[in-house]
Amino acid sequence: MLTNNLLSRFFAYLGRNAIDWVNNLGAASIFLVLALSKIFRPKQFIKIVQQLYLIGARSTTIIALVGFFTGMVLGLQSYHALVKFGAQGALGTLVTLSLVRELGPVLTAMMITARAGSAITAEIGIQRISEQVEALDTMRIDPLRYLISPRIAAAIISFPLLTALFDLIGILGGYISGVVLLGSNAGTYIHGVESSLDFNDIRDGFIKAIVFGVIVATVCSYQGFFAHMRKDSHGAKAVGFSTTAAVVTSCVLILIADYIVTALLI
Repeated sequence: MLTNNLLSRFFAYLGRNAIDWVNNLGAASIFLVLALSKIFRPKQFIKIVQQLYLIGARSTTIIALVGFFTGMVLGLQSYHALVKFGAQGALGTLVTLSLVRELGPVLTAMMITARAGSAITAEIGIQRISEQVEALDTMRIDPLRYLISPRIAAAIISFPLLTALFDLIGILGGYISGVVLLGSNAGTYIHGVESSLDFNDIRDGFIKAIVFGVIVATVCSYQGFFAHMRKDSHGAKAVGFSTTAAVVTSCVLILIADYIVTALLI
């Protein structure tokens, strides 16, 4: 009897969580579609530019820093691995393809999530619990059009551009690590970069960046917009929990989406 009760509780717990997950997924999908439909409404351009500055321009420093040291570490590790096979000439190829196809889009998305995504959730969450969102409704201003659509549009534009910056700085970091510090041939490194990289690689990286941008902007905005409906807390504490949930969920979904998109593009 005790075993049956434990099993019943266990499966009931799994069922409740599965239902909650499906409900949230459906609500977030509707949330995204409604926000996308309002991007091209009048007077949106200025708001999108403002969010481009907050999400994109203010993230360039951290993206460049992480990209540079990622490239340096990748160049260092790759050089010592390739030396064992006498294939140092493939250093440029390995660094470039690793960054453009995989590391660039994923690490860029995660860094923007940590810097800008958390800020989006906290800002919208505070507006929600302080009833500023309800005030917009009172003034007949659509909160989705005013708060959410510009952020999603800015993320779709910013993520590919920041990914390109990450890739370029990362390749430069690999050059400094492999050529300047370890003595690999500079001409061979540059030739490997030029010969190995083609349009399909760049296209695939940008597709991933756009998908990640939609995911991060939607998850972070959704968590902040509905922070007042959390069951585990309320008020300022709910904003903190929503911010944590937004960052963690975004990072997990980035990795899942990375596998799915890679499998579809190969």
